[in-house]
Amino acid sequence: MENYYDIIIVGAGPAGCTCAYQLAGKGLKIAIIDKDVFPRDKICGDALSADVVNQLFRIDTNLGTEFLKSVPKQSSYGVRFFSPNQQCLDIDFVNPNHKEAPGFIAKRRDFDAFYFNQIKNLPGIYPFPDHKVVDVEHLENEVIVKTDEKSFSAKLIIGADGAKSVVNRKLAKIKVEKDHYCAGVRQYFEHVDGFHEQNYIELHFYKDVLPGYFWIFPLSNNQANVGLGMLSSEISKQRIDLKKKLSEIIHHHPNVKHRFRNARPLESIKGFGLPIGSKKRPCSGDRFLLLGDAASLIDPFTGEGIGNAIRSGRIAANHVISAFEKNRFDAGYNSLYDKEIYAKMWNELRISRSLQKLLKYPKIFNYIIQKANKSESVRLVLSSMLDNMDIKKKLLRPSFYINLIFN
Repeated sequence: MENYYDIIIVGAGPAGCTCAYQLAGKGLKIAIIDKDVFPRDKICGDALSADVVNQLFRIDTNLGTEFLKSVPKQSSYGVRFFSPNQQCLDIDFVNPNHKEAPGFIAKRRDFDAFYFNQIKNLPGIYPFPDHKVVDVEHLENEVIVKTDEKSFSAKLIIGADGAKSVVNRKLAKIKVEKDHYCAGVRQYFEHVDGFHEQNYIELHFYKDVLPGYFWIFPLSNNQANVGLGMLSSEISKQRIDLKKKLSEIIHHHPNVKHRFRNARPLESIKGFGLPIGSKKRPCSGDRFLLLGDAASLIDPFTGEGIGNAIRSGRIAANHVISAFEKNRFDAGYNSLYDKEIYAKMWNELRISRSLQKLLKYPKIFNYIIQKANKSESVRLVLSSMLDNMDIKKKLLRPSFYINLIFN
């Protein structure tokens, strides 16, 4: 049957492409469907952590090498925090690999197109860009996917189709909960002034946007990704218009406005949603798996989702190989995928949720920044915290703050 496949992957972003890459050549026939044609814009902060790059190399050394060689990007060597009382703190990224920068900022238009081009000609992969999924139907022995072009059927469907996942809506039916969901807005600019000479990303934690932050990330070609993200429950409670608030900060905030005197917007303000991983949700069911944003795996504190999207794609590929070996696609067997996802990610997601809650207490944030500016040892803790979960736990312990006070 022409439109029959072993697996249908809906969504060709980082999660879907990772899963496809690792399943290619395994004797499976895989359709990967996306509503867009690549390259296409994806509203995002565009920051790629060392974790993202390390995972590309772990998937395939050639994949990581090709990313470093071919994707337009800006190297970044640290992060600049602005506290609610407008103190500034610079933290270097920890870089275990001195050959490359510890982080990058690359437009998702470029990164996702690169990844899609890497998988589209692999054995067993059948790409279908420009196919919008309009319905997903679960039958006893297969799933049917209907697009605006044609219908597909398969033994298993993988939902890697982002925050507004059709697979989630049709099969998992997980509802949006405002206390576990963030909203964001982004606008590209050129000629923003005042970046650190080593292109630090900037996180501005201003009191009227907590728990959330305003960001400015430097891009290549003298461009910048500028945005604002907040917890949806707080947006509703405070009745905040995010687009209006973003413009207000850019044009009027004393820490920021002078840096945009010569800046020119390259687009209108665009909005997007972030289903954060602040509670455990089902990531699978009978004949389906959810990956990345569709599985609500975004870090609650940083809002970063690419690393966990790629990680979920790797975990899903291993599970799928096992499922086909055993001919098991039922919810009971697929629950092993959920178990592995949360074994690998839940501890960090839980800690990030607790850190997000700390942002409701700006005086604590102010105090940490103040002490870090005076103490190299505190700066070292915060620097290590960016990619070390054990050190990140320290911020949740009362003893950390007691030591800050008396040292």
